[in-house]
Amino acid sequence: MGAIKVTLTGNREAWIENYRGILEYTAEQILLQGKTCQVCFEGTRLSIDYYTNEDMKISGCIACVRYL
Repeated sequence: MGAIKVTLTGNREAWIENYRGILEYTAEQILLQGKTCQVCFEGTRLSIDYYTNEDMKISGCIACVRYL
């Protein structure tokens, strides 16, 4: 279906599948574009550890995940 899939491991790691692109990337916020929505990760010391065209791994202290 192409929907964005977010898998959280506690508040330290997030695996994201089926994202379309990175709209914003700072140490406090990462904003991703999905097919039908945007997903915003907020926290401290956020970083993208790994990414391909299909999936990515975000690590840091994740305080909030918002679907926009």
